[in-house]
Amino acid sequence: MSVVDDIKTRLDIVETVSGYVALSKSGRYFKAQCPFHTEKTPSFVVNPERQGWHCFGACATGGDVFSFVMRMEGLDFGDTLRLLADKAGVALSQGRDSDKSDVLHRINRVAARFYRDVLASPQGRHAKSYLEERGVDDEAASTFELGLSPSGWEELKSHLVALGFAESQAVEAGLLHRNEDGSSRDFFHGRLMFPIHNRRGEIAGLGARALDDSMPKYINTPRTPIFDKRGMLYGLHLASEAIRDEGTGIIVEGYMDAIAAHQHGYANVVASMGTAVTQQQVSQLKSLASSFVLALDPDAAGQEATVRSLESSWRVLGRQESGVRHGSVGMLYQREPLTLRIAALPEGRDPDSLIRHDRSEWERLTREAIPLMDFLIPAVTSRLDTSTGQGKTQAVETLFPIIASTENDFDQERYFRKLAEAIGVSEESLRASIGGLRKSSVYRAGQRTRRDSDAQITASPLTGNPDEVLEEYTLLLLLDRPDLKDRVPDDALEFLHRSEYREIFTRLLSCSTIDQLRDSLDGSLHDELGRLLEKELVTAEGSEREAALAECLQRLERRHLRDLQQELLATDDASIPPERELERPVVDVNAAIKESFSPRAH
Repeated sequence: MSVVDDIKTRLDIVETVSGYVALSKSGRYFKAQCPFHTEKTPSFVVNPERQGWHCFGACATGGDVFSFVMRMEGLDFGDTLRLLADKAGVALSQGRDSDKSDVLHRINRVAARFYRDVLASPQGRHAKSYLEERGVDDEAASTFELGLSPSGWEELKSHLVALGFAESQAVEAGLLHRNEDGSSRDFFHGRLMFPIHNRRGEIAGLGARALDDSMPKYINTPRTPIFDKRGMLYGLHLASEAIRDEGTGIIVEGYMDAIAAHQHGYANVVASMGTAVTQQQVSQLKSLASSFVLALDPDAAGQEATVRSLESSWRVLGRQESGVRHGSVGMLYQREPLTLRIAALPEGRDPDSLIRHDRSEWERLTREAIPLMDFLIPAVTSRLDTSTGQGKTQAVETLFPIIASTENDFDQERYFRKLAEAIGVSEESLRASIGGLRKSSVYRAGQRTRRDSDAQITASPLTGNPDEVLEEYTLLLLLDRPDLKDRVPDDALEFLHRSEYREIFTRLLSCSTIDQLRDSLDGSLHDELGRLLEKELVTAEGSEREAALAECLQRLERRHLRDLQQELLATDDASIPPERELERPVVDVNAAIKESFSPRAH
């Protein structure tokens, strides 16, 4: 688990960079004049999809949110880590154990596979009948990896122990419950199982639904080092691409709601798993789209959950929080305003039933979802006795902070008038009642309340994708053979995506021993360095390792060049050629890509 990944999940690079640079929209990306050198035409590109930046001008460099802030503020890695952790609401702690996280993700994956096998066995007949009754087909059940926990108390435990996992590991993963006498038993039994994935697709925990009258109807994995329900969105790993492509995300409450949506072609849907939407969940969504629809049950409890989530979380949608320096936002920042609308579902109908039985009505309701405050003002005031002074005060205390966070001044005034009308007072009386609250820094753009900064850390994605494995292997080769450093090209730092690896790589090139390297690194990277040093290389000695390093560097360079090519050519219309100031970089990158396929020594 990487604390850097946790921070980067919460901070959107477009918002962060806009706190320093006046960005303007350019196709799918954003452009600006480079803040690191003087230029007349913009060559600085920010990529919200890759969460990276690159200067195609004199700097010819790039990176992620960490490298950008390090360079802008003149900070080292450790100070930048602490600055961004504070901004993201991530609590830093020493000795975060990535190996432990790897084990916990792996044991969850094994458990999910076990539950799937149980569902497919004769034991699963009742559960499969339930899924058929709910309209869940085999493809959807497979996509969401649904399973069944057996009715016994030690079946999963025996399976895990037989595979070599320790009971203590299964307890820490929330799969086993530790009894008072020190023994353990299966935490889930006799329930339909819903694996809950993090954004990168690793299973961090599980949800479970009773198939009889057992209460509670739904339970989840208890909080673990990799699972916190408040920081997870069910189906996000499947929905991310569709949300980004459509520019809109739809949020429902339950597992079955999300499954029904994906099964019927609505791939931009995620579920909050029955909880009020949290700030951690909002942080993950904000980097994907500019428009969101909450499709929640119409009952009073559902509206109450909506209000709670808006008070604590969605308020941040109306403001840019990224002003790392001075809390400022670039005046030319052209990112579409973040909007939130509410799909008011008919009484007694949830998204699951609407999608399965009345798709046209579901599409109409989500398409015609009403703006947040148009829903919220009547929803809140209808639950209060606004004929009394106390009721009026409660309505204002609940709604005004959210109105004040609305980015558009004209919308603020309209909702202000609507609130005054809803509680039966004049606008003048309402203004007098709120006094200086409207100017309070608690609700001003770029400011954080104590409540905001208390956000809990979410489960961090593991770095298990092939690209990052390639970066890691390159570092391992150099750590094992420091004498190969002279084979590394001058611009090789640009080839690396992962912030920790970039920092270790930079320090490694200037250190002659591992002890010097460790001493030069910020303490937050000591565990990561230790993890790398403990890994074994499978490549043989001598010339084979030299060849392996050359191959790794060439593949990393090729990936880097393709990233640059994509950023240079990204326009709304593929038939539109790149702008004139970028024509030379396009030619250069294309030539470099061609050359990268030619065998050469690094």
